[in-house]
Amino acid sequence: MQRQHNRHHARLKRHRRLRNRLAGTPTRPRLNVFRSSAHISAQLIDDEAGHTLVAASSNERGLREQLAGEQPTAAARKVGEVLAERAVAAGYTAAVFDRGGYRFHGRVKALADGSRSGGLDF
Repeated sequence: MQRQHNRHHARLKRHRRLRNRLAGTPTRPRLNVFRSSAHISAQLIDDEAGHTLVAASSNERGLREQLAGEQPTAAARKVGEVLAERAVAAGYTAAVFDRGGYRFHGRVKALADGSRSGGLDF
């Protein structure tokens, strides 16, 4: 239990450090990633207004059914593509990538690649 606690706090510490350098604007929002052991979610955030503009998650009802039986990295890529599709439809083509204190590796990288292939630029 102590190891989990320390790992979680280390990630939050890394995330705070990253957030000192990153900020989303109305024209270039921040693409925030949250990864749990079972799911991954991402959202575009305008930090000036404090609003979430677009979001996608592997735990959404429609996506959950599509992603049943998929490998976690493939599911993360699909979530990134869906997020990018929604962002482009809402008029956002550029973003600042906030990896949330996670390593840019595996599911986080797959989500980033999926959102890039869907039309987001970062």
